Amino acid sequence: MGKPRGRLRSLRSGLARLTAPQRFLLAGSFLIPLGSFAVLPFMSVLLHERLGMGLGTVGVVLAVASLVQFSGGVVGGVVAERIGLRRTMLLALVIRTAGFACFLPGLRHPVAAVFALFLVSVGAALYLPANKAYLIHEAGEEQRPLLLSASSSALNAGIALGPLAAAPFVLSASAGLFTAVTALFAAITVGHALLPAESPGPGQAVGAGREQPIKAGPGQPEPRERALSGLAVLPFVTTVLSLYVFMYFQHYLALYAVPRTSATYYGLVLALYALLLVVAQPLLSDWIARLPYVRALWFGFGAMAAGMAALAIGDHAAILLGALLVCLGEIVLFFKNDLEALARSARAPAVVFGHQRLAAGIGAFASGAAGGEGYQLAQRAGSAGLFWVAVAAQCALLPLLLRRWSSRVPITDRGR
Repeated sequence: MGKPRGRLRSLRSGLARLTAPQRFLLAGSFLIPLGSFAVLPFMSVLLHERLGMGLGTVGVVLAVASLVQFSGGVVGGVVAERIGLRRTMLLALVIRTAGFACFLPGLRHPVAAVFALFLVSVGAALYLPANKAYLIHEAGEEQRPLLLSASSSALNAGIALGPLAAAPFVLSASAGLFTAVTALFAAITVGHALLPAESPGPGQAVGAGREQPIKAGPGQPEPRERALSGLAVLPFVTTVLSLYVFMYFQHYLALYAVPRTSATYYGLVLALYALLLVVAQPLLSDWIARLPYVRALWFGFGAMAAGMAALAIGDHAAILLGALLVCLGEIVLFFKNDLEALARSARAPAVVFGHQRLAAGIGAFASGAAGGEGYQLAQRAGSAGLFWVAVAAQCALLPLLLRRWSSRVPITDRGR
């Protein structure tokens, strides 16, 4: 995996070569989730405790909003392919800013709060594929891993810090919090309006400073292909399965860990998890990019299997070790799947990232549908640790199944 000092020098050198728009987008990759996660993790509290919605209704609202945010990435990719990356980001940010503004009347009216949540979800679905595609649109193949990993690290840092920053104000000063988040997104929108138009790629031309769709050249996909044409099948399926096993950890670790340790210790575990995620991904990005795909699957799913098995032990050290191993598996699998999807598809990067968002949504939905009943069955059997043993077994089997299936899938899925 290389020497740490060499990796640090390579990372510093790569960051020094970033353009001003790339630096702005990486800053935005931190500020956008910081603002979003100052609000979104507390939606169940707002809808249930402040607005009086039933828990069943709250669950349905949040599930549908999550599905829109993930599966809508396919639409976001197609929109970006047709109207341009910068225009799509601006449209998304205008919608998202309006959504946070609508939370102000939503503090008194449940319908307004639900409408605001869906505006925010639609904005996220449109923004993320275009954002990633713009970030790498002028980067060479060797620079893509650094940019994508740095963006992911910035995003995870924002996700980790947003709830901590907002927790004291969510119930005591809700109006001020939503006003501040709305102002933050309005400023970010203005900044995006000042970005230069992207240079023409497949299906785009730039004239007089404006992006305009054009007919694709020989050997390039037509810009009005169907949303799922050119799908990179193997990375798509692997992303579905990666999210499927990972979301068991995301959804049920708190339920399992807090009674066995404490809320304070669980918070420490999450903080160390976030720190590893933010620091390790850029440092490992070159190594992961060079890693053969099959070997990355063995490494990523193997780390997750070991982590889930450690969680089954249930003591303090095992829960911390299990969480950090799952984090390592997440870093390798999620990042490598995106890189492989870009390499295997002839579609524009925004469309590819939209496909990957859809895969993530399918995996998360399947995990949510199966996880509650599975955890309940393990508790009825007298040991919630059995739940993690079952998840670990699935993690161990998945690379075997994917390797067998991948032998029947072409090395490239281009044009499919």
